Amino acid sequence: MEDLLDLLLRLFGFWFSAVFLLIVLPSIFGVSLGISELYLKVLVKTLEWATLRIEKQREAQRLPSSNVIIQRDQTTMEKAIAGLRHGDFELSDVFYFCKKGYEAIVEDEVTQRFTSEELVSWNLLTRTNVNFHYISLRLTIVWVIGVFVRYCLLLPLRVTLAHIGILSMICGSTLVGQLPNGETKDWLSDLVHLTCSRILVRALSGNIYYHNKENKPKKGGICVANHTSPIDVIILTNDGCYAMVGQAHGGLMGVIQRATVKACPHVWFERSEMKDRHLVTKRLREHVADKEKLPILIFPEGTCINNTSVMMFKKGSFEIGGTIYPVAIKYDPQFGDAFWNSSKHGIVSYLLRIMTSWAIVCHVWYLPPVTREEGEDAVQFANRVKSAIARQGGLTELPWDGGLKRAKVKETFKEEEQKNYSKMIIGNGALSSRPADSD
Repeated sequence: MEDLLDLLLRLFGFWFSAVFLLIVLPSIFGVSLGISELYLKVLVKTLEWATLRIEKQREAQRLPSSNVIIQRDQTTMEKAIAGLRHGDFELSDVFYFCKKGYEAIVEDEVTQRFTSEELVSWNLLTRTNVNFHYISLRLTIVWVIGVFVRYCLLLPLRVTLAHIGILSMICGSTLVGQLPNGETKDWLSDLVHLTCSRILVRALSGNIYYHNKENKPKKGGICVANHTSPIDVIILTNDGCYAMVGQAHGGLMGVIQRATVKACPHVWFERSEMKDRHLVTKRLREHVADKEKLPILIFPEGTCINNTSVMMFKKGSFEIGGTIYPVAIKYDPQFGDAFWNSSKHGIVSYLLRIMTSWAIVCHVWYLPPVTREEGEDAVQFANRVKSAIARQGGLTELPWDGGLKRAKVKETFKEEEQKNYSKMIIGNGALSSRPADSD
């Protein structure tokens, strides 16, 4: 029994020594030994081979390759109905609204943004709408080997790194928070945040590519980015430090928040304060006014979108004033699904899916800073920034509010369509009545 215990202690000692020397220590100095790059190259070659096998089998079996359910006609309501009607009102108008209703029920433009992004080909993970792993014996064997590697090798390593990163964040921030305010405290706080973020990125086998670093957010500014996952924060803080803004939580998240705020000027609000827009805006303006404080990191969508689109930006972030630094984030779904569907998966289930994926590969683009133009209101400013992020990230720009994920469509949206239809009837009615008036 003692020999077995001694063997286990030696194994654990070797395990943690290897993790510290090969991963944690390089993270402290911000260097990479090239292990993750080599792993990614092998993974790409494997997925390319699997894709070729799948394409050959698809051609042999004549399997469909498109995931589109509805082929929509992009014409407006006025043009679509104009060809069907000749007077003030015709019962045939009902068919247009029925058609649009059926399309929305089957596959609408909003709710499909809150489901996992469809893949062109299977990535040897279990998330797929077609059972590609039953196509051939070879693919099945490779898939089984992949399950063993992800759950028996990568998962223990990633869990170990996650624990090291989180504990280091809590302990380091608590210790730094005891120091008096000054340059030394700020430097140590930045070092702790950067080091822990690098460890956590390695816990996800993350390969992050940062573009246009000359546009990185500066102190006293506001960084706004599209939102796909809670790990967006780790992705960005891996390359720089930010002041976070959000609601105060309990549990482990609350412990991390209370520890980090001692060392860094994060802005946490209680649930009751979040409803007071004036109080939130006031605290954010006070933070931005101090040019020595870290840039604020805000996700204006207010919810996670599935890495294909950018939805409506809340105008509150653009009423504060100051310089806005837009950032576009785009994940590569081939290696793992970073999207968090909070309505379907809890945070623990989500983290398990992330840590059992192949890797997290992500591109981050820093866009040129922008300010509010003369005569431009907050909504127009928000839409301009959203358009820039969507173009750079190759994302679809949508006008819809991400709050529709859990709420019903606002009555104002329904009323707007009703007004458009009534205006069209009145206009046609006026046109059709002119000949009668002239008689």
